[in-house]
Amino acid sequence: MTGTSFFDAVEQERCRRDAGFSLLELMVVVVILSILALVIVPRVIDRPDQARAARAQSDIATIVSAIELYRLDNLRYPTTQQGIEALVTRPTTDPVPANWSAGGYIDRVPVDPWGQPYQYLYPGVRGDFDVFTYGADGVAGGTGADGDVGSWGQS
Repeated sequence: MTGTSFFDAVEQERCRRDAGFSLLELMVVVVILSILALVIVPRVIDRPDQARAARAQSDIATIVSAIELYRLDNLRYPTTQQGIEALVTRPTTDPVPANWSAGGYIDRVPVDPWGQPYQYLYPGVRGDFDVFTYGADGVAGGTGADGDVGSWGQS
């Protein structure tokens, strides 16, 4: 056996032994991940309410655009009685739209992220018309997740 081969074998054995992580290194990583989880998890838990409000705002923007298209075709907004349903099926109550688009303006009447129908009011209180949802509690007013989300400023 040559001297070089012996030292190569020893070096390979040491590299193989040193290739893994020590128990101490693994414990440090676990502690760091635990600390990160303690800091991040409480912040992430609050996000579902924000995500629902953002989805409601997006749905409302889509409904507002469809209502504006309805008005361009028919020279008026749907009545409160006709509601958002007028964007899906041709209204049969007065005033019946003369130029209603054959395919409708949206595929279906969406429900809000809390499972309730969106509200429509014409004439609106905060704009030409209002499209809104009452939020998580289903009651007018409120703050946070219970706050109303609406088209104010979009129309």
